[in-house]
Amino acid sequence: MSFKTGSVADIAAIAAMVERREVGYSLEAPFYTSQEVYDLDMKAIFGQYWLFVATEAEIPEAGDFVTVEIGTQSLIIVRDDEEEVRALRNVCRHRGSRLLEEPCGAIGNLVCPYHQWTYRADGELMYAESQSPSFDKSKFGLKQVHVRTVGGLIFICLADEPPADFDEVASVIEPYLRSYRIAEAKVAHQTDLVEAGNWKLVMENNRECHHCDASHPELITSYFPFLRYDESDITPRLQPLYERYLKATEDLDNVCKTNGVPRELVHELDTRETGFMIMRLPLDGDGASFGIDGAQVCKKLIGDSPTPQFGDLSLHMQPNSWFHFLSDHVIVFSVLPLGPDKSMVRTTWLVHPDAVEGEDYTVEGLTSVWKATNDQDRVLVEKTQRGVTDPSYVPGPYALVEDDVEAFLNWYVGRLRDYLEPHRESAERLGHLNAVANQ
Repeated sequence: MSFKTGSVADIAAIAAMVERREVGYSLEAPFYTSQEVYDLDMKAIFGQYWLFVATEAEIPEAGDFVTVEIGTQSLIIVRDDEEEVRALRNVCRHRGSRLLEEPCGAIGNLVCPYHQWTYRADGELMYAESQSPSFDKSKFGLKQVHVRTVGGLIFICLADEPPADFDEVASVIEPYLRSYRIAEAKVAHQTDLVEAGNWKLVMENNRECHHCDASHPELITSYFPFLRYDESDITPRLQPLYERYLKATEDLDNVCKTNGVPRELVHELDTRETGFMIMRLPLDGDGASFGIDGAQVCKKLIGDSPTPQFGDLSLHMQPNSWFHFLSDHVIVFSVLPLGPDKSMVRTTWLVHPDAVEGEDYTVEGLTSVWKATNDQDRVLVEKTQRGVTDPSYVPGPYALVEDDVEAFLNWYVGRLRDYLEPHRESAERLGHLNAVANQ
């Protein structure tokens, strides 16, 4: 199937693919390969819904910033002089120059490198040289986008009117995150991994552990690959591992009950606009962290973790993020599309603010398991990307234990449908008018 960008035919063709998407099956190839679908994703998904972009630990002081690229849009996430988190458009209001090129840093004021228009960290214009007496600085502050923080996690929304359910979602996940004190944590390490695969393939790969046993030898020494499994899914080969999982689950239940922390699964990945899932999972071996055989990787526990055997608090947020909260550190992941067949996975490791590198942890010990896992997932995603470009590819059925992949695609297809409906009606009207005009 071929498209012509922005045409009536494009919208009709994509809408038709959305409507004929078969539940329980992967998507048709153009969803993963076409420029037109990618462009639509940037408008209908990344331009409309809440996106995880950073942690408060990355901007601990007033003036600290990180920049984030979302398609052709650049954002500055900055803590202003009042220590509020802001999300500003990285575009000068004079003639459009980028203000900041650095991925992170600290500023006093934002000074445009072109003509030195100067802005406060909250976006207010302070100085613009050689303007007329009637020039009103108050009308030329930096454009802002919606930003929210939840438990130290920073989310933005590029839409004029963001999904209204975010407060409700935040009220559910905040009690789970509170004890980790992410806003007070320290960034120990961060990596950006570029994968030659469509962003949806990256997310689909993350949303299941069906592949973990064969593909992630380092991870599965601590991570039970039973996310969303039922007892009926357990094969004889997995039975001994499953019995350890049941015992570890019982132990984690007791820890959570004793310390009064939430343990229940909340699964709303495809039933609301701000789709999410949160659950606390037991770990294998020592049951402490993502070290080999569940070993602790930082001596100093993070936040108010009551014990090293605190499990893995796993949070999934649609459309672009997942998180693991351990007793001794936290790992956050975000996915940003770079093109139809290219994505960036950013991984950030956080530790207690007083943890000392070389004494309480080493970067190698802290990151080795997930660096290996990320690279193994990169290979899987890239193989799948090459496969979906093959003319012989047709959508295949998901296994029973891949229901969170299905939930991701249900959410995605539903959001496209919501976006396409009014646009399709407009396109059909335009197509009818063009046809009449050409008669």
